[in-house]
Amino acid sequence: MLSTAIPSPPLDWNAIHLGPLTIHVYALWLLAGIAAAAFITDRRLTRRGAPEGAVLDVVMWAVPLGIVGARIYHVLTHTSDYFYPGADPLDVVRIWDGGNALYGSLLGGAVGAWIGCRRAGIGFWAFADALAPGMLVAQAIGRMGNYWNHELFGGPTTLPWGLQIDPAAGMFPAGTPEGTLFHPLFLYEMLWNLVGAALLVALDRRFTLRHGRLFGLYLVWYGLGRAWLELLRIDPTSDQYLGLPANVVVSGVVVLLGLGLFLVQRRRAEEPETEPGTEEPATEEPVAEKPTTADEPTAG
Repeated sequence: MLSTAIPSPPLDWNAIHLGPLTIHVYALWLLAGIAAAAFITDRRLTRRGAPEGAVLDVVMWAVPLGIVGARIYHVLTHTSDYFYPGADPLDVVRIWDGGNALYGSLLGGAVGAWIGCRRAGIGFWAFADALAPGMLVAQAIGRMGNYWNHELFGGPTTLPWGLQIDPAAGMFPAGTPEGTLFHPLFLYEMLWNLVGAALLVALDRRFTLRHGRLFGLYLVWYGLGRAWLELLRIDPTSDQYLGLPANVVVSGVVVLLGLGLFLVQRRRAEEPETEPGTEEPATEEPVAEKPTTADEPTAG
């Protein structure tokens, strides 16, 4: 009978070796996601009056601080991997060996985005709302890196779209028979994120969500999806808090923050929002105010 299982890439395909230089495929997928988010956000911002390319001024701050935040969060939620008798303290900073967390990148990236927006003269909430659909697209693309690394999968399944995991992979559950298929959680999250991106664009077109309300809905959508996926996950996950994986607990907090942001900012819905390109940059001359067009952008 023809198998419809999802094959994983060979383990030796997870890196490209160019002499002394090693390029991890996982990192390439992350970069592709960042590029997609920057492109989508730039289109949405420019259609609202920001100068073309302004998003790059924000990205230059958001991405590095996002990487730092992702690493810090990962280490703090996987303490047993880094803090034990005989552990090498330098493992904490060896980011090239793997270990990054999305929620940490959101925290660090938000700080970087705030700094970048201040310097570029872009309203922070206007940027956040423009970014929201692009973030979900970026996260969907980035999950291909998990697929390449044979990780982010759920329990065994007999469904036709079960995921093959190489028994030699570090995440393969001990004692599990070779040939076992697993739920492809990376694929489930990709689909969840892409549906969410389309939904956010549709809601923004219909209701013109501003003042961070669209970003609040992004937090709710992503947090809900991440929570149930983490509960299905069986490859090594984060530390436990309140009897649940840390990522599930944080997902609940993210959902509450998103709801709070949406409800609080809803009170400001009648106030004029600082549009992109109308704040005074921290280090440059103010950009002349441009009127908001009626035609709202799409997600690319």
